[in-house]
Amino acid sequence: MNQIDELISSAATPADAIRELQNGRNRAFYDQNKVNKAIDPYKHKVFDMTARPDKEVNVTNEQGEVIGTKSVPVARIATDLQQLIVKRAVSFLFGNDVVLTIDSDEGDEQADNLLKAVKRVMAEAKTRSLNRQLARDVFTATEAAEIWYFADSDRHDRYGFPCEQKLRCLEVSPRNGNTLYPYFDAQGDMVAFSRAFTNDRTNKGYFETYTDEYHYLYTQENKEWQLVEGYPQEHGFGKIPCIYSAQRNPEWHDVQPLIDRLETLLSNFADTNDYHASPKIFVTGDIRGWSQKGESGAIIEGGEGATAQYLSWAQAPESVKLEISTLLNLIYTLTQTPDVSFDNVKGLNTSGVALKLLFFDAHLKVQDKCEIFIEHLQRRCNVVLAMLASFAPAAKAAQFRDAVIEPEIIPYQIEDEASKVNAIMAATGQKAIMSRKTGVEALNYVNDVAEEIERIEADEAQSQVSNIFEPTE
Repeated sequence: MNQIDELISSAATPADAIRELQNGRNRAFYDQNKVNKAIDPYKHKVFDMTARPDKEVNVTNEQGEVIGTKSVPVARIATDLQQLIVKRAVSFLFGNDVVLTIDSDEGDEQADNLLKAVKRVMAEAKTRSLNRQLARDVFTATEAAEIWYFADSDRHDRYGFPCEQKLRCLEVSPRNGNTLYPYFDAQGDMVAFSRAFTNDRTNKGYFETYTDEYHYLYTQENKEWQLVEGYPQEHGFGKIPCIYSAQRNPEWHDVQPLIDRLETLLSNFADTNDYHASPKIFVTGDIRGWSQKGESGAIIEGGEGATAQYLSWAQAPESVKLEISTLLNLIYTLTQTPDVSFDNVKGLNTSGVALKLLFFDAHLKVQDKCEIFIEHLQRRCNVVLAMLASFAPAAKAAQFRDAVIEPEIIPYQIEDEASKVNAIMAATGQKAIMSRKTGVEALNYVNDVAEEIERIEADEAQSQVSNIFEPTE
C-alpha cells in the first residue's frame, strides 16, 4: 500500500479522509458563476437592470405639464464572443485527428498490432469527440478530467487477444456537475484523483477517489459520509486511471472588459438610433401647413421669416464605428482568434501561403495549448496500455507494458491541394507522383475503385479505336 492509500485508510472517519483529499489541489477553484454568466449572453452586464437600468422619462399632459414618469426599456445588445473564442480554439486544436505513433522493441508487425489495439480502444471510446469536449471544458471551466474504466462485454478479440471486457471513458468537469479534486504531492505529481457529484436520480451525494492501486467510493447519508460497501476495490492497473488537465483562466479572461465595453457601446448606439435614425426637422417661425405622408412634390408652408432644416449627425457615427472595429480587432488579436467571417475573407487570395498566414496566429496558439494537451494525450496512451496489460495474456501484457505511444496534434488548416501538387511535381521534374488507382481513391468519388478504373480504361480503348477510323484530312 502506497503513502496516499495509507493516509486514506488511517483517517479517523470517512469525513476526515475526504477533507484530506480535498486539500491536495495545487490551484484555487475558478468561480463557475462567472463562467456561466459569460457563456450565456442573457446574463451579460447589459442585461443587468442595476448596471444598465431602463430610462425614466417624464409624462406630460396636453398643456405640457409634467404629470408623472414612466419607464422606457433601453436597448440591450449582447454578443456571444466568449463562446466563439472557445469554438475557434477547439476547432484549430482538434479539427484534425490526433496522430499516434508507436515505439516498441517488438517487430514491425507486432508493433502495428499493439498500435491497432490502442487505436481500437480510442475509436470505441469516441476520443475524437472526447478531445473536443475536453478542450471545450478546459477552455471554459478551466479544468476537466477523464476517467477510464472496464465495462463487461461479449467475448471478443478486438484488442488482439480473447477477452470479455471493453475499455470505456467518462469525461468529467464542473460544467457537467462535478467538483474535481486532484491530489498533488510535494513534487507536483498527482498521486490521487477525486470527484464530488450528486446522483440526479437518487439525489445522493458521492465522493469518488482513484489512486494507482485502489478505487474508493463514499456516499452521504443524513449528512454523514460513509464508505460504500465493497470498497475500496483494487483495480490492478498500476496507474491512476484518470487524466486531469487545467489552465489558469477561461480563454476570454483577458478580453472580458473589452467585450463588456463593446456590448455597452452597441446598446448605447442602438438607443441613439431609436431616437435619431429617422429624419427630424428643426423649425423656426410660424409654419402654416405641412405636406401629407407620401405626397409627391411636397411643400411646407411657412410664415415670414420661418425656416426648416433637417438635423444631422456630424462625426458621432464615425467615431462609434471606429471604436467598435478597434474593440473587435483587439478581442480577436489578444485571444489569437482568426476573424474568418464572410466579409473578412470574401476577397482573400486562396493560395497556400495566404491560407497559412491567415491562420498563423491560431497555429501559434495551438502550440501553446500543446503544453497542456500533449501531456494529457500522452498520459491517456499510458493509461490505456496499462489497462490492456492488466488483463491480456502474459506475453501480450509484457508487450503492452514495454510499448511507448506518442501523440501528435496537427492544427487544422485549409489545404490548397493544387499548390501542394504543383510544388511536389516541380521538385520531381514534372514526373507523376501517384498512380491512377491512388488518385481515384484519394478523390473518394466512387465506391468501387477497381471497377471505375476498368471503365476508364475501356473508354480510353474505345477512344483510340475511334481515332484510327477518323479521317485525317
